[in-house]
Amino acid sequence: MTPSRQRVLIIDDDEAVRVVLRAYLEDRYEIIDTGDPEQALKMALEQKPSAILMELSMPGFNGFELCKTLSSLSFTQHIPIFIVSSEDIRNKAFCEGLGASDYFHKPVDRGQLRARLAYAMAAKKPERRAAARVSTRLHMKLSWKDKKGSSLEIHTVTENVSATGFLCGCKVPIEVGTSVDVFVDSDGEHYMGTAMVVRVVGADTEYPLYGCHFTKKAE
Repeated sequence: MTPSRQRVLIIDDDEAVRVVLRAYLEDRYEIIDTGDPEQALKMALEQKPSAILMELSMPGFNGFELCKTLSSLSFTQHIPIFIVSSEDIRNKAFCEGLGASDYFHKPVDRGQLRARLAYAMAAKKPERRAAARVSTRLHMKLSWKDKKGSSLEIHTVTENVSATGFLCGCKVPIEVGTSVDVFVDSDGEHYMGTAMVVRVVGADTEYPLYGCHFTKKAE
C-alpha cells in the first residue's frame, strides 16, 4: 500500500502564484489551495495540513492576522507556517514573532523552499505557552441551553484567543458555568469544541465580554 502523502495548504489571492507553488511541490506533497484567507482558516481546521504557505498581502483577513490566528489556536498552532510574499523582507522578524517558521521573498528559490519545507515538517514544533493570548478577531457561533432548557445561539467576534480559550462579546446574558458549543463562523461552520464560560467582564454594560475555556476539542 502506498503511504499517504503529507498535505500542504497554499494561501495566495494570486492564482498564478498558487499554480507555480503547486508545480514546485506536488511531486512530493498533496496540495490544497485557496485565494480566500477566511476560507483558508476553515480549510486548515478541517484538512489538517502538515504545512502552510501563505502570502501576507491579501484582501480582508490579511496574512498577518491569519498567521497570528493559526499560531494561537490549539488546533493549528503546531503547523509550520511559511510566508511566501512580495512584501518587504524586513517583515520577516515580525512574522516569526507571530508564529511563522520561515519567510521567503518572491520569486521563490524552488530548491531552498523544498529543503526548508521538508526540514520543518520533519521537526517537532516547540510547544507554545498555553496561557499566551493574542488579539484576534475570529468570527464564531456559540450555542447553548439556558436553565429552562431553551436552545440559544449567537454570532460573535473574539477579542483575543489562546490555545485554551477565548474572550468574546455578547449582548445575550450567559451565566458563568454555562457550557457552550463553539463553531468557527466563516464560509460555513466548523465545530471547534465545547467551552465553559468562566468569567464575565463588564456584566453591567450593554455588551459584556465573556471569557471561555475549552473543556472539549474537536478531533
